Amino acid sequence: MSGNAPMQTSGLKVTALAVSDLAKLLSKSAGKPVTAEMIRYDIEAGAPVNADGTVNLVHYAAWLAKETASRGD
Repeated sequence: MSGNAPMQTSGLKVTALAVSDLAKLLSKSAGKPVTAEMIRYDIEAGAPVNADGTVNLVHYAAWLAKETASRGD
């Protein structure tokens, strides 16, 4: 594969995921259910969202890590 060849993606943009898509992605990677309702609860608790209501996976993960650390989990 050439260094200049475009990478194939799944069509998901990790910087702008719909809450439902984020829940599916996290469920598959975590090996346990993550629901859209769980993510909406986090958003209500202060998790960052984009102006259009989508979620940046990196920002969300950083927020989760910060929240977990502050609780001492």
